[in-house]
Amino acid sequence: MVTLMYELKWLIWRWFDFLAAEFGEKTQRSLSYHFRFFLCLLCELYVLNYIYKMAKIEKYNIQFLKNLKANNNRDWFAENKADYEKHQSNLVEVGDELLANLSKHDNIDTTSGKKSVIRVYRDIRFSKDKSPYKTYTGFGFSRATQLLRGGYYINIEPGNSFVGGGFWGPNKYDLLKIRKGIETDETEFRAILGSKELKSVFGELKGEKLKTCPKGFDKESSAVDLLRYKQYLLMKEFSDAEVLSSNFLKEVDKTFKVMRPFLDLMSCILTTDENGVPLYE
Repeated sequence: MVTLMYELKWLIWRWFDFLAAEFGEKTQRSLSYHFRFFLCLLCELYVLNYIYKMAKIEKYNIQFLKNLKANNNRDWFAENKADYEKHQSNLVEVGDELLANLSKHDNIDTTSGKKSVIRVYRDIRFSKDKSPYKTYTGFGFSRATQLLRGGYYINIEPGNSFVGGGFWGPNKYDLLKIRKGIETDETEFRAILGSKELKSVFGELKGEKLKTCPKGFDKESSAVDLLRYKQYLLMKEFSDAEVLSSNFLKEVDKTFKVMRPFLDLMSCILTTDENGVPLYE
């Protein structure tokens, strides 16, 4: 951007020099007008360049994660802090773009791109693996108000990037309510999961499962395959080439839109009683 600005200024002043040499003093009365004209043009070019410079995952983001995986220690991280800050700064811009896109079609509680970016530091207090840093990055967006449940997630990791959403770790109360809602009427749940659009994007429902039917539920229920889930997730994988594509953020947003009916149904289950009466205003 700075280089472009200097080049344009140089061209403008060379043009003024040409006018003065070609036409002499007569041109001096028009210099003010020409200066204003080109200054406006310069400003327009600057603004257009800013508008159409879309945020995206860059090659250096992927390379930084690869380097971090190969050197997951505090000394290396300190020595390469500048690379980390460049990496993180771009992620914040990407997060802002993702948030702006999501906010056009859903009510999002996450307030900024910066807040959406996951922390690089691992919690190693109770882990046998004492590696201090995550070798992946990502973005998380939660839905706003008690009526809109679930969330959206993007995982960026060399060779293992994906876009997902749903209910990663529902608490005991929410998990019981989800299971009861499905057992009461599995038809709509299966209809959404079996829709052509959702299956073409996400395939099957994902998440950890119990080996058998959960306690308190009928083992002979036709919904037992759905009741066994401990997590209710939708996920779509992306290659490194797709992640680095200029269209990646648009594809992410399209993926989130396909997920919306699933999140809305789950929200309805979690925010109404067994008679369909809302639990929250």
